[in-house]
Amino acid sequence: MRFSPVAQIRLGALQHNLARLRQAAPNSKVFAVLKANAYGHGLIPIAEALSGVDGFGLARIEEALALRSHGIDARVLLLEGVFSDTDFEQAAAHHLDVVVHDASQVELLCQLKLSKPLKVWLKVDSGMHRLGVQPHEFAALYQQLSQCDNVCQPINFITHFAVADELENPQTVKQIQCFNQLTEGLPGERTLCNSAGALGWPAAHGDWIRPGLALFGGNPMVGGRAPQYGLEPVMTMRSKVLAVRHLSAAEPVGYGQSWRSNNATKIAVIAMGYGDGYPRHAVSGTPVLINGQRFPLAGRVSMDMLTVDVGDADIQVGDDVVLWGEGLGIEEIAECASTIPYELLCSTTARVTYQYLD
Repeated sequence: MRFSPVAQIRLGALQHNLARLRQAAPNSKVFAVLKANAYGHGLIPIAEALSGVDGFGLARIEEALALRSHGIDARVLLLEGVFSDTDFEQAAAHHLDVVVHDASQVELLCQLKLSKPLKVWLKVDSGMHRLGVQPHEFAALYQQLSQCDNVCQPINFITHFAVADELENPQTVKQIQCFNQLTEGLPGERTLCNSAGALGWPAAHGDWIRPGLALFGGNPMVGGRAPQYGLEPVMTMRSKVLAVRHLSAAEPVGYGQSWRSNNATKIAVIAMGYGDGYPRHAVSGTPVLINGQRFPLAGRVSMDMLTVDVGDADIQVGDDVVLWGEGLGIEEIAECASTIPYELLCSTTARVTYQYLD
């Protein structure tokens, strides 16, 4: 028996979530966003499992080249673009779509002599104020790209929402209006929606949606839970009970002695800690499943272990533990740690063993 964490990845749940997203945006194609090692699920296995998707969205060219080196020839969109002549040439050679979001990128692209033209997506800063050309720059840069021999015509268009996870926030409507006004009447494909946009803003679906978290079974909305959209967790983080300790009333547990039992109780020690990717700042009371039953975290999370108050329950060394996933939504764990599901998934470390199911 191994007393170490295992991330079980259900590929059937991945396909289920993709189908739900296609139902939500039936007239749009899907760029499955697999940045950050497919949100901690494993880039290559997930890409191979999604062989029927329309394309992949990645942050960096190294991720795209990894797909190509494994024989994955689907359409790939580089969401951050590239910034050197070498990377532009690699993007052309490996037929990658490239986002252009800055005048310096446009200038460099138009000066090069590439082996073949690129599919380019001109990014509009419609209100996120992170990446993208400003509305007053748009017409001139669009014209420059339209006359560039290194660009496949027509040019495509992309933007990114800042608060699509807040359905009552009017900012998303303003962003949609800004994007539509700038691109109205122009040829080319359009993509606006991340996971929250795909699920909550049907008027913005465009030609492509770009789901990330929802693809892996997380609800992207503030305060939301996956079942609200019929999503299933792809990753279930499992471990084992390492030890069971008997405590008298008022005895402390863990670093800083920040937690004490009110009554005589038992503490289960779980083989999982922040060295594996469990959030160190998860508060006492954060739920853990042991043999399918909820118990509260007790005391601070350590590097290799965490401790759980199991009362008088019949818990034994080697019993099964779920930290998040099936039966225990990752959104709830993230809230208990004052973070977001994205961070938990992406923080899974190399010490965790992966099992791909279905």
